[in-house]
Amino acid sequence: MSSSPYPHLLHPLDLGYTRLRNRVIMGSMHTGLEEAPGGLARMAAFFAERARGQAGLIVSGGFAPNAAGRLGLGDHAPGANGFEQHAAVTRAVHAEGGHILLQVLHGGRYSKHADCVAPSAVKSPINSFAPRAMTREEIVETIEDYAKTALAARRVGYDGVEIMGSEGYLLTQFFAPRTNRREDEWGGSYENRARFPLAVVRRTRELCGRDFIIMYRISMLDLVDGGNPWDEIVALAKQMEVAGATLLNTGIGWHEARVPTIMHSVPRGAFAWITQRMKREVAIPVVASNRINNPAQAEALIASGACDLVSLARPFLADPDFVAKAMAGRAAEINTCIACNQACLDRIFVGQVATCMVNPRACREREFAAAPPARAKRLAVVGGGPGGLAFAVTAAEQGHKVTLYEASDRLGGQFNMAMAIPGKEDYRETIRYHAARLDRLGVEVRLNTRPRPEALRQDGVEDVVLATGVVPRRPAIEGIDHPKVLTYVQVLWDRKPVGRRVAIVGAGGVGFDVAEFLTHADGPGDPASPDIDRFLADWGVDRGFALPGALKAEGPRMRSAREIWLLQRKPDRMGATLGKSTGWAIRAALQQKGLQMLAGVGYRRIDDAGLHISVGGEDRTLAVDNVVICAGQESLAAGKAELEAAGLRVHVIGGAREAKELDAMRAIEEAVRLARL
Repeated sequence: MSSSPYPHLLHPLDLGYTRLRNRVIMGSMHTGLEEAPGGLARMAAFFAERARGQAGLIVSGGFAPNAAGRLGLGDHAPGANGFEQHAAVTRAVHAEGGHILLQVLHGGRYSKHADCVAPSAVKSPINSFAPRAMTREEIVETIEDYAKTALAARRVGYDGVEIMGSEGYLLTQFFAPRTNRREDEWGGSYENRARFPLAVVRRTRELCGRDFIIMYRISMLDLVDGGNPWDEIVALAKQMEVAGATLLNTGIGWHEARVPTIMHSVPRGAFAWITQRMKREVAIPVVASNRINNPAQAEALIASGACDLVSLARPFLADPDFVAKAMAGRAAEINTCIACNQACLDRIFVGQVATCMVNPRACREREFAAAPPARAKRLAVVGGGPGGLAFAVTAAEQGHKVTLYEASDRLGGQFNMAMAIPGKEDYRETIRYHAARLDRLGVEVRLNTRPRPEALRQDGVEDVVLATGVVPRRPAIEGIDHPKVLTYVQVLWDRKPVGRRVAIVGAGGVGFDVAEFLTHADGPGDPASPDIDRFLADWGVDRGFALPGALKAEGPRMRSAREIWLLQRKPDRMGATLGKSTGWAIRAALQQKGLQMLAGVGYRRIDDAGLHISVGGEDRTLAVDNVVICAGQESLAAGKAELEAAGLRVHVIGGAREAKELDAMRAIEEAVRLARL
């Protein structure tokens, strides 16, 4: 091993016919580039940058082996003869010394089109389309389609394929009793249910030869009723090794599972224990996945024997140079994925190309191509929140001389409140990243300071960026100044004491965050030392695998430290503004804890008796100890006129420009775009 702080992580892996330069896999994720106009050229730039950043192995987004298997997100089922343009992708990766696999994925009953097929005509609860059962002939044809797609991938330069046998897609549907109700040779017994996925791998190996990587992504935890027992999963893994799989990747949960698996509330490495258990059963290398986001954690997993490689997908959206920075001893400068899902999964779910909240260049590398400024300027940034930090760092990288002013005693702005929420502790990593970059780039930071316009002018400042953010909005409720009333800033930033019975006024993202904060008696934890057992117990996941699917019979077990009412004026569904990929889990967790949600609320007054409201024409009094106001925000852009009067050009970004929830994604993107002008 080398003298690197990450000797196991950075150690090459010799596969015999090829050698991976380290143990870090950029895992597969759908980005939307697969079907976007000019998407393959953009994909080539996207993957090339990650290969340049020293990713050991890259896996593409999923491509269907035939038309029936396409996900319905667009036409990305090129078939065996439609891969010619992919050569640009593989050439770009190989030019940077990387390896790349094509993921072959058949949606089965998850495919969102009328022609979807499955082993049996069992409709998915998350798809409006019902599948028809595949015929024997279609099964045999589909096996061949998988293999021919892999061969086509080989011919255009892919180093191998990942065959998707997890997350509830077609191969998983054949293997699990939940979805396979067939009574022929493709269903019923373990041997019959395993026949289809094994035939796919076996035929792929026959057609593509021995010197071709086949990574099989196996569902180690289904997390659904009617899933597979552990002994069957192990048996399949062992047979996959014999059938020709090179690597075994970990898949966690079906898409319809009611257990979160990749969002911010999932602890780092929450499922590595199941990979470690599998590693004892097979001889081929196994890959750990899900919520691995920093090199120290990844090194510890490999060193402990939990896995042979680690798969990181969204962390490569956040920072394409993840591995290169680790190699150079600059881990503090890694832009860490915080698992917010806002710019990646949530955008994919509405048909948009993915990017990253903390790195808006992701999937837009050509659009954000670095170019030096026409003339270096002296710039001032007022406000050290996410937008101000992103502008300061990007402008300094462009060669400008930047001074950052922050009125409070700490950098990070609203992220200081976000990281107070249990499950969102990783938001502090974004502040850490920017602080490290500010220091390396020589940006002067002045805390507890509000700059005077004339002083800025005298210092030679030409442009000022106002990134001063927002302040809580105070609704016109009688008694709003009562002592029991607190703002969300007082709760999350000032940590004012809060009583046992609480009413939260406003059910946007901030209201739900405050509710989550108040249900925990012990506050946020240390993300580097996560309480994985508590998470598993909360969501009813059984390490012992007593039941197929690894769910406990008694279900989730969650408790709240307080009695809480979450209220909103609108009669709409509560939590409608939460993320599409995370909202269901946030609502489910709070409901399990007994949170009471009321919509269509009229606020009458606040007094010693509590909060007086009307709901459905009925007056009620909530006898609460505190009322927390989370009723929106107002822009804080004071001083713009004075700065302009001093002859300074002023640019307003983020919440200071438009108060719309707490939109860090918009603030950071505006900052990066402005800094590159």
